[in-house]
Amino acid sequence: MSTPLNVGPKSAAWLRQVGVRTREDLVEMGAVAAYVKCKRAGFRPSLNMLYSLEGVLMGCHWQKVPEARRTELLAEAEAQIAQIPPPRGRAAALVVSEVRDVPGDGGDAPAMEYGFGFDDPSASSGGEES
Repeated sequence: MSTPLNVGPKSAAWLRQVGVRTREDLVEMGAVAAYVKCKRAGFRPSLNMLYSLEGVLMGCHWQKVPEARRTELLAEAEAQIAQIPPPRGRAAALVVSEVRDVPGDGGDAPAMEYGFGFDDPSASSGGEES
């Protein structure tokens, strides 16, 4: 998408990545849906981007979008964003509880032994956590 009035290069790049490449794509999708797609993709668009997209559709600068319309846009966006499931967190990395030097064989540099406690069945007493 050539950068239209109101849309900066960063926003234009986000829009391209979510499939909004032309003004016609934006007209077809609508400002709120395009904004929400950017959010769903993991970008962090500001409300100014939402108003800018509406400004593109209205043919005016984002600051000229009437306050009543901004309120409507915000309510629509919040309703759609509320339906986005929370991101699935990545599995937490294992925490190293103990690192100690263990003598190597044959005079080499000592090998490292990592004690994870909960991973080593012999480290727990009777299978219960302490």
